[in-house]
Amino acid sequence: MSKIVAIEHISMDGVIQAPARPDEDTRDGFRYGGWSAAGSDPAMQQVIGARMGSSWSLLAGRFTYEDVLGFWSRQPPNPFTDALTNVEKFVASTTLTEPLAYPNSTLLKGNILDAITELKRTHDKTLVIFGSSVLVQSLIEGELLDELLLLIHPVVIGQGRRLFASAGPFAKFNLLESTTTATGVVMSTWTVPTHLRR
Repeated sequence: MSKIVAIEHISMDGVIQAPARPDEDTRDGFRYGGWSAAGSDPAMQQVIGARMGSSWSLLAGRFTYEDVLGFWSRQPPNPFTDALTNVEKFVASTTLTEPLAYPNSTLLKGNILDAITELKRTHDKTLVIFGSSVLVQSLIEGELLDELLLLIHPVVIGQGRRLFASAGPFAKFNLLESTTTATGVVMSTWTVPTHLRR
């Protein structure tokens, strides 16, 4: 049985679009890419690493899969590229076809929530999601998300794609732990117990 953990850089007004790079995601004319850079702090890696554990696989939607792997596969040799190349990857997409572009990748077939339910039941590693807001929203609605790590940056962006849709499902979260970096980023981990989701 696997646990699903979503890890999200998020602004104070809920934006998660393009936190890492100016060219990461310019959909809808978004022009504030790279907004999380000012909040970078080594403490983040410790908290993220603790959530991922020593044994993990990547679960991603199509856009995040193509963007993240596409970017890091073009970088000079480095530990993060090696980790992304070697880790087992599960891709939730109804538009991609096999073979997928990057090694160790499996396309989830059929109904996505059914496929993830079965993956969660049979997989023995933590399934980690970065970004992939549409996928995260679907997992919350389908009661499949176990933990949500929010890295809340002290910035209001005013536009961009948000983690939670304005007409999304009701969901109640329980705070597991929270700490603040020297740069003012609040790192909070939330659980979603089944009996509290509705």
